[in-house]
Amino acid sequence: MLKRIVQLFIIIAGGTIGYLYIPDLLELTGLTNGNWVESPYVGLVFGAIILYLLSFWVVDYIVDFLRWVEETLVKAPVGDLLFGSLGLILGLVIAYLITIPILDIEIKLVSQVLPIFVTFLLGYFGFQVGFKRRDEFLNLLTLARKEKDKTAVEENETESNRQMPKVKILDTSVIIDGRIADICQTNFLEGTVLIPQFVLEELQHIADSSDVLKRNRGRRGLDVLNRMQKELPVNVEIYEGDFEEIQEVDSKLVKLAKVIDGVVVTNDFNLNKVCEFQHVQVLNINDLANAVKPVVLPGEELTVQVIKDGKEQNQGVAYLDDGTMIVVEEGKEYIGKTIEVLITSVLQTSAGRMIFAKPKLLEKAL
Repeated sequence: MLKRIVQLFIIIAGGTIGYLYIPDLLELTGLTNGNWVESPYVGLVFGAIILYLLSFWVVDYIVDFLRWVEETLVKAPVGDLLFGSLGLILGLVIAYLITIPILDIEIKLVSQVLPIFVTFLLGYFGFQVGFKRRDEFLNLLTLARKEKDKTAVEENETESNRQMPKVKILDTSVIIDGRIADICQTNFLEGTVLIPQFVLEELQHIADSSDVLKRNRGRRGLDVLNRMQKELPVNVEIYEGDFEEIQEVDSKLVKLAKVIDGVVVTNDFNLNKVCEFQHVQVLNINDLANAVKPVVLPGEELTVQVIKDGKEQNQGVAYLDDGTMIVVEEGKEYIGKTIEVLITSVLQTSAGRMIFAKPKLLEKAL
């Protein structure tokens, strides 16, 4: 059916060309001399016949091309088609406005050829801009609409002017870490939690790794996401877009945060610094963990379990619930026992806090 339609259009095109140009061509060659061949209808018939005969050689290629275009358009996402078409339409409108004064130029080469070139060029550029920047346009529309809908449902008239929490974008390291799920469970993280598709792909790649340690880390990250989506009181959404011109996942996260005005949640020190340098808001889980560690001061008493000996002679080592190391002077003999200790000093290092203490029984003996 498609082949017949293409042949019909070729015949119509041939008849039109023959009707317009064959009489003039015959006149230029001197073959008319007032004969019946001067009739444009004769040219119409000849043009239709000539292009119909030529169609047997080209119709299959045209049909294959049209089917390829059809399959490509059918498989393309709706967002790609929509924004590509809008960009194309905008480019053609601009081209039409530009070519209006060009048509008044008396030079035929300029007035007839240049508008075609300008129309093609601006139409192409409009389509490319709309297609390649579709993710940014789409997210500006969808995320803004979702935030407005939630505002209308959750806030009353007296709170309508209150700013909605920014979208929180999770990176791979903070998902694998797992503490983000506990933070969400306590309702300390407000707003929508966004998981980019490229982060999921990296997480899946880690989970499929041949290295056992990496594979376990990747599977742990996937389990954390499933828990957050199914069990926790937090709105988890997937960002389907991608920035194909950017290769690094961290760079894509920073770009996404800029596009949607979101907040990057991570425990990666280097990504933290990059976000700060590019003026992107970032939440670091390690900073939060350090901030909520229990404050201990010299002179306070603690009950700890000495679990191993220290580096120096007669030292014992214990740990708080948050992992802070306590070095117990003269505590080697108490290994495996739970004792009361007296804090003597607190040392803050790049690796964290270190607390020095001595057994309370030793203090009493003195």
